[in-house]
Amino acid sequence: MADLVPPQMVVNSRMLYFGWIPADPGAIAARLDPRLRAAENQAAFMNQYVVDSEDQTSGFGQYSLTYIGPDLDRFAPDGATPSRWWTDYFNSSPGMIDYVSARGVPATPGRTTIEIDGDRLVATTESDGTPVIRTTARVGSGSAGVARGQLSYITDIGGKLIDGIYPYVAQLADPFEILSLEFLEPSHPVYALRPADPLQVVWGFYSPAASFCYPGGETVLDL
Repeated sequence: MADLVPPQMVVNSRMLYFGWIPADPGAIAARLDPRLRAAENQAAFMNQYVVDSEDQTSGFGQYSLTYIGPDLDRFAPDGATPSRWWTDYFNSSPGMIDYVSARGVPATPGRTTIEIDGDRLVATTESDGTPVIRTTARVGSGSAGVARGQLSYITDIGGKLIDGIYPYVAQLADPFEILSLEFLEPSHPVYALRPADPLQVVWGFYSPAASFCYPGGETVLDL
């Protein structure tokens, strides 16, 4: 992989992205930078996605990724979507791990698969070869329109908090429903973000064609 500089573009990824209320809200605060605060509802988020071909990226090549963490009490440029903090970031591309690690992302080796059989989708995340998360959803072939905007992810680079802005456009599948969210390995740190029982999904979508930049702009926060 050639040396990469931001921003990088990804098009038409297959993406499952949603949020839920964790079983242990205290686990959110425990994994946050002390300069930040969790959203009032203590929600967690997760994005499981697959880029099937190097032709879909400007430089990353083919890869899969799951990232996860808490919503924050600050917002993306739209003033409504929470900014987010990554606690775990499982990436299949060594080159991309290097790229994002330099930008404060806690990236580690991992692999994500998304399999669809009829209207049943199963997304599985592995960390160093061990399955740690499995999501089962119902997705349809209809369209719920297009989601577009900019997301905000906060990272720490050399002791400074950086707000990275990520523009996106995503075709939304309809119908869509999260059926289950399983955290499979109690010994893994990500298990702390397992969902409450019963599962409380607060938002989400599946997109067969999600495109975004990585990142579009970065600003140092004065907190």
